[in-house]
Amino acid sequence: MHTKKQIVLLAGTKETRIALSHQLQSILGDYFHIRSYSSEEMLPTRLENEIVILSSYLIKREVAHCLIESCRVITARRTINYEYMDQLLQLPEGTDVMYVNDFPQTVEQSVQTLVHLGIDHLNYFPYYPGIPHYQYADIAVTPGEMHLVPKEVKRIINIGVRLIDITTISEILNELGVLEELATSISERFTEKFIQLSKKLALANQKALQLNEHLDKVLNGVNDGILSFDYTGKITVFNKELENIFSTASNKQAVGKHIKQVIKDKELLNFLTNTESEQSDQFFTINDTNVMVHRFALPAEKTMIATFKNTSTTISMEKAARYELKRKGYIGKYFFNDIIGASEEIVRTKNIAKKLAATDLSLLIQGESGTGKELFASSIHNESGRKNGPFLAVNCSALSEDLLESELFGYEEGAFTGAKKGGKQGLFEQADGGTIFLDEIGDISVKLQTRLLRVLQEKELRRVGGTRVLPIDVRVISATNKDLASDIKQGLFREDLYHRLNVLYLKIPALRERKGDIPILLSHFLKMRTTNKMKVENEVVGHLMNRSWTGNVRELKNAIDYMLAVCDGEKITVMDLPQEVMRISGFERSLGGDVIKEIATTSEELPLIAPNEEVAIMSCIYHNHRSGKASSRKSLLMDLESQGVKLSEAQIRLRLDLLERKGFIVKAKGRKGTRLTEIGLIFIKDELE
Repeated sequence: MHTKKQIVLLAGTKETRIALSHQLQSILGDYFHIRSYSSEEMLPTRLENEIVILSSYLIKREVAHCLIESCRVITARRTINYEYMDQLLQLPEGTDVMYVNDFPQTVEQSVQTLVHLGIDHLNYFPYYPGIPHYQYADIAVTPGEMHLVPKEVKRIINIGVRLIDITTISEILNELGVLEELATSISERFTEKFIQLSKKLALANQKALQLNEHLDKVLNGVNDGILSFDYTGKITVFNKELENIFSTASNKQAVGKHIKQVIKDKELLNFLTNTESEQSDQFFTINDTNVMVHRFALPAEKTMIATFKNTSTTISMEKAARYELKRKGYIGKYFFNDIIGASEEIVRTKNIAKKLAATDLSLLIQGESGTGKELFASSIHNESGRKNGPFLAVNCSALSEDLLESELFGYEEGAFTGAKKGGKQGLFEQADGGTIFLDEIGDISVKLQTRLLRVLQEKELRRVGGTRVLPIDVRVISATNKDLASDIKQGLFREDLYHRLNVLYLKIPALRERKGDIPILLSHFLKMRTTNKMKVENEVVGHLMNRSWTGNVRELKNAIDYMLAVCDGEKITVMDLPQEVMRISGFERSLGGDVIKEIATTSEELPLIAPNEEVAIMSCIYHNHRSGKASSRKSLLMDLESQGVKLSEAQIRLRLDLLERKGFIVKAKGRKGTRLTEIGLIFIKDELE
């Protein structure tokens, strides 16, 4: 059997030995037996009559003791490992790189080889151990010597150990006397390696082209104009939307041109190119299109980016977004204009609330059920600096303790049976940057009070079953109809949480404390519920004014809805009042004894005025107002006598008191005199028509 001739490889390091041995094996392994050693591991004791390949002239002294004169020694000439060249070819032109190797000579040789091979688009900075001075770069290129790279380097490209070049391979074949016999075969194997590299580069190029096409579609599909240009002013990106804004024939015509050739507006040009300006957003009108231009730089790429946002489109999108948030309940629905009333109590409360809206401090709203606590909370949010952020409301008494905890703080996947995959954001997370409204805060458990206290103190939370601490920026508005001070004494509510919630305080007046607003609320709810021009008997208003309204505005609204449902035509009479509101003695036969007593008491409290007297008095006040005269009791006495209505001054005073309690008039001293309210004005106009 024919025995293969041997080739012995001697290298300095283990890594070099492995790489070069693999190379020789792939090219010559079919014809020769390859043995390899390194001085870093172990060298042979004695080599005789061998063909020996030295990895570099630098190891001659290290291996001299192994070699006998009978050995034929070839010192390899090395070149760059072509298998990794694609990494260097993908770097942009002009990129600074540090070339790192073990000796100055190997660094110099490698850089020269790279340049001679055409990889000359990079700026190479030499680095080796012990170099006195060197120039730093974010990227380091090294032939396997990664342990020598400075620690501050951000990216390392390992191009592998330098390989034996084709001239050394030819020299080996010549020494073995088989050059002519194997030249073609060995050449084909070398060529095959380069073809593989070409295929690799072609595939990478194809992927890059596909990616560029995809990015072009993305850039041309967005609603904003996008412009980019390098520091020389050459345009690199100019998408379709920008073409529409500037009325350019084709966006492709703009790419590659200087920005001054495409954009003629001097103010816009100055804004885009003035890198020293701190202003990054500015409003412009371009070809009758209003746009907001946002500019930012990419220093590493030496590129400026600008986005052109059509303000009309943005406003439409914002309206749609706000509608969607409103539909989902993530936005404040109410404003201070939605809080109806002109009484001194409600006007003072609204004024205080507007002042409290200007801060970010926690706010506690106190008020009976039905007074409109959420109405005030939403209005305060919409008046605050957080008005563009979310507004989320939760009724703490409507959920169980565990459900409320997961709703407020969210949970991680697997936190409990039935937990959603991936977990869920809590309301505090969703309200980040906005306001959360905790209604009926007095009903939460002591356990949740403790968790809520931490959120308020630390401005951070942990989801149920989670370990991550999440920072939040949320204003907390809470509300209660309870006496929390009493709950604190009974140990039902934490005092420290109370003081955290009650940094600011707002008391909402009950409806019975502002009965003058009832006629106005009646008119408002009628307009909300029907387009018909409804008439209301004045006795109906009197009964509404006389009720205590323990359910406040909510109860009044329900009563109005009832009357609209049962009334005939476009007039509401006392017959349409809910039974609990009726206060008319004529219903004694059909009502029980307790109700009869209540009606009797009520009748004493609020005697009915003869309709003709009521109309006459209000008519006099109306005409005096139109002629600029004040309506005092004495002037009304004279006006009524001229109409044939005989009343004493005391009788007029009583009737004015009753009309004020109905909400038809407002009494005042001095020049103003008595005047009609809005509901009174509507009533008398209907009567006079």
